[in-house]
Amino acid sequence: MMTWITDEALEQARAILAAGPICDECLGRGFAKLGHGLSNASRGQSLREALSAPPAERACWVCDGLFDRTEAWAEQAASLASGIEFETYLFGVQLTPRLKEIEAYRAERFPTEHAGSLKHAFNRVVGQAFERRVGAGTVDFNDPHISFLIDLGANSLSVHVASLYVYARYCKLVRGIPQTRWPCRACRGKGCEACEMTGKQYRESVEEWIGGPLIAAAEAAEHKLHGAGREDIDARMLGPGRPFVLEIVTPRLRSLDLQSLHRRINERAAGRVEISMPVFVSRSVVARIKSIEATKRYLAEVVFDADVSPERLKDALASLVGPIEQRTPHRVSHRRADKIRTRRVLSADGEIRGPREARVEVEGEGGLYIKELISGDDDRTIPSLAMRLGVPARVTALDVVDVCSDAFEKLG
Repeated sequence: MMTWITDEALEQARAILAAGPICDECLGRGFAKLGHGLSNASRGQSLREALSAPPAERACWVCDGLFDRTEAWAEQAASLASGIEFETYLFGVQLTPRLKEIEAYRAERFPTEHAGSLKHAFNRVVGQAFERRVGAGTVDFNDPHISFLIDLGANSLSVHVASLYVYARYCKLVRGIPQTRWPCRACRGKGCEACEMTGKQYRESVEEWIGGPLIAAAEAAEHKLHGAGREDIDARMLGPGRPFVLEIVTPRLRSLDLQSLHRRINERAAGRVEISMPVFVSRSVVARIKSIEATKRYLAEVVFDADVSPERLKDALASLVGPIEQRTPHRVSHRRADKIRTRRVLSADGEIRGPREARVEVEGEGGLYIKELISGDDDRTIPSLAMRLGVPARVTALDVVDVCSDAFEKLG
């Protein structure tokens, strides 16, 4: 007799068998933590033989023949996975109310620390059958490439393909392009005369220039750009670029040649958008990239309504270093909560380019509105350059020249 089959185990098995017809899977999973390396069916068969008990002649009173249908579920899953590239997988199951009640009843009537759950046992058996059919794949409980959910009540199986995530930095070399796709305001993306049936407010975006080649290569459904902040549509993003993660949704292919795609993206978007060498990252990087407290450096072309001397400009800019109170600007108040935020200017300098023109460089905390720092926005930003000079001022061109944090270097 096998060493794991103790007198206590035999007594427990005898009691379970006496409760009604039971399959080897459900008998064996009452002892799932015994007999290392065995399947539940093997455990059940061994216990039945040790007790000289005949096989069940009717449907199992615990699972009602559930394990007899595992091959059919595996076949359906293999069909859904056809053509999808993956290395890891996971099965999940939604039990019927009856099965949940029977599980609770069994645990109460036959308590043991060695039992395994019906869900775990079923998922394992279906997964093994699936592996035999597709000839590949290993179970991953944390971040599987492909996952299946079997709903026993609805008698249905659904599949989810995990997104791919690519990290890089982008530069936006021209003005007038938004970071992400904007649905048309008139039709909300459905397509109308106003947007010439494109469904978009703007014909192009940084997201589309980057994502197009990637989703084509991955045979994916769509893409989503997750940026470390965003610049205004009329601002350029220069310098080393803005960190971002491009999510490739429902990819059929995962082994992408990123070096080749890097060249293709930059050639296709030449003169408009350019990215650094992309690398694959985990899903967790999306949340991390948004939580990093980065500082930003800006270059702004500024005009004044009166002459300003170099000395007055230098003094006024120096006086802005420190905390700034900014009420939500007029230009974004239609889509952002109206509240006062405190942000810090870390440095500010500039040079006069003409009697009423200047170039200003500012470094500040993330979320600092630079246009309003210059103009004051009807005193919604205090202090402002216009307030310090006593002269109306406005930004005519704005560039982001760096998004700064050492934490970004650790993401890729």
